[in-house]
Amino acid sequence: MTFPQDYPNSPPSVRFTSEMWHPNVYPDGRVCISILHPPGDDPNGYELASERWTPVHTVESIVLSIISMLSSPNDESPANIEAAKDWREKRAEFKKKVRSLVRKSQEML
Repeated sequence: MTFPQDYPNSPPSVRFTSEMWHPNVYPDGRVCISILHPPGDDPNGYELASERWTPVHTVESIVLSIISMLSSPNDESPANIEAAKDWREKRAEFKKKVRSLVRKSQEML
């Protein structure tokens, strides 16, 4: 988690350092969830302002949102299109790839 100078008025950025295969994680590891998007109206109209960052969010609320995201991906607005397609169309292959990446990350410890 990286915090900007104007935190808590702006959201931190969150990035996984190990390889991830998830619809809401960009290939470079950046997490894409609504509460980490800048406050205010969404210029693309996908999110309500109330779903985006507000200074009342805490590290705990961010971590809880990420845990929720990991178990319940939003494949309608994916950061990783290929992972979203696998999640929707090839769930067994998706889970197999995720298990493989978890084992790989455990070996790095």
